[in-house]
Amino acid sequence: MRFSSFNVPYQIEPNYSKKVAYFSMEFAIHQPLKIYSGGLGFLSGSHLRSAYELRQNLIGIGILWKYGYYDQARNQDQTLQVTWMEKQYSFLEDTGIKFQISIHDHPVWVKVFYLNPETFKSAPLFLLSTDLPENDYVSQTITHRLYDANVATKVAQFILLGVGGAKLLDEINYNPDLYHLNEAHGISAGFYLYQKYGKNLDEVKKRMVFTTHTPEEAGNEKHDIYLCQKMSYFCGLSLEEVRALTGIQDDQFNHSLVALRFAHIANGVSQLHGHVSRAMWERYTGICPIKSITNAQNWRYWSDKQLYRFMEEGNDHGWDDRKTYLKRRAFEIVADQTGKLFNPDVFTIVWARRFAGYKRSEMITRDQARFTALLQNPKYPVQIIWAGKPYPMDYPAINDFNHLVHMSKAHKNMAVLIGYELGLSKRLKQAADLWLNNPRVPREASGTSGMTAAMNGAANFSTDDGWIPEFVNHGNNGFVIPKADYAHMNTQEQDEYDLNMLYKLLEEQVLPLYYENRDTWRQVVKNGMRDVRYQFESNRMAHEYYEILYKG
Repeated sequence: MRFSSFNVPYQIEPNYSKKVAYFSMEFAIHQPLKIYSGGLGFLSGSHLRSAYELRQNLIGIGILWKYGYYDQARNQDQTLQVTWMEKQYSFLEDTGIKFQISIHDHPVWVKVFYLNPETFKSAPLFLLSTDLPENDYVSQTITHRLYDANVATKVAQFILLGVGGAKLLDEINYNPDLYHLNEAHGISAGFYLYQKYGKNLDEVKKRMVFTTHTPEEAGNEKHDIYLCQKMSYFCGLSLEEVRALTGIQDDQFNHSLVALRFAHIANGVSQLHGHVSRAMWERYTGICPIKSITNAQNWRYWSDKQLYRFMEEGNDHGWDDRKTYLKRRAFEIVADQTGKLFNPDVFTIVWARRFAGYKRSEMITRDQARFTALLQNPKYPVQIIWAGKPYPMDYPAINDFNHLVHMSKAHKNMAVLIGYELGLSKRLKQAADLWLNNPRVPREASGTSGMTAAMNGAANFSTDDGWIPEFVNHGNNGFVIPKADYAHMNTQEQDEYDLNMLYKLLEEQVLPLYYENRDTWRQVVKNGMRDVRYQFESNRMAHEYYEILYKG
């Protein structure tokens, strides 16, 4: 294929003719391509799949991570071990494109790979790598590890995505109408474009749109502005010019704040998150409007089509049989990893996503007496599975993971799995009767894992955060812990309230419904399957990006 004057290699739908380049640090498109860590990647992967299905004029720009995020293994005592395995991808095409960008006042070679749309049925994706012999070793390591813990390396990664991605678009003569930043990691592209368009910020603004994913200011990436300057982040601009351009007067370069000032429009990733973001940034000047486009997941990739077919036919026997089969198949993975034999007839709770403190992975275990009683209840038997990958340097989250591993040794119906990526994620959603999600409100921007759980016959049970307020109708298509007056509670009070409500609803409503009124239980799950398909399918989301973010 020729890349000198690139166009999307399929017929574009006229409604989606505007040319968009979509920048993201991670893309979870398919299990074999391990260049993602969690929700941000799951979102961008579904976005690219839907852009392909809708025939949109959109291409992805990302980074080819040599060692991925990391590989989750186990130590001798079953606790988490972080390993780094080199990845090989025969299905990626070497474009033959090589160019240089400046990082740390030093020329760094960038090589470009291409994921053909037909390989995994996704929009075209270009992946940048610095892992080539022309570079010194330090430059090669820029694309070794996703979200590298070394601050200078991380800043270099941001430069590669932003400046390298924008330069690539010039190399292939794609000339996008819009540069869409999925999170602020690629905002260095703004400085590249500022130089390209004769230092005219209006020219940058009219081409840039931004999706923010972080519902609290402390969670947004900030780096020392002098380090950024030293790393060539600002494409040759002096610090005085940078300060005048960005409005940043202190020594912390806030990537999200600059993205909100360089873009002409932005969006949060749920209705609630849009509201939280507008409130969070309103005290700053020069912020672009922040809309809401709720995250979604790709139905064609994620859903179990047989469950949907039986649901549409009204074949309850077929539906039950299929769900039992999906559980049994997933439990083979549980047995293989842990030596525990789970029963497909037993109510199965799954908590699986990225381990992070605010997501409270181990919350249900905090009341030891109630947790033990739950696992030993002869009337309403329960099985529970955890999985997820903490950030490899997030020691409190790793400690939570290991705590659960040690606790699971005392219970034959409690398992903690490793290797939580796309493949295992789908299997665990098929294994779940109840998809447990208990982030501390309002810290979850969207939290999309429950969408794909619903697509596989699991009921959502969540705190009222992220996308959940738009979806769950309690007792009808899922279950939700009602909000308390969290603003007037400290963290401990909030956690205690949520934990008590979790057990109350589980013991008094959820378990009796599953075991004593299976027809109603099945209907709740089916309602969730139906509602998620129409409201939270990523074709709707990809369409809304064109209608809301790309229109102006």
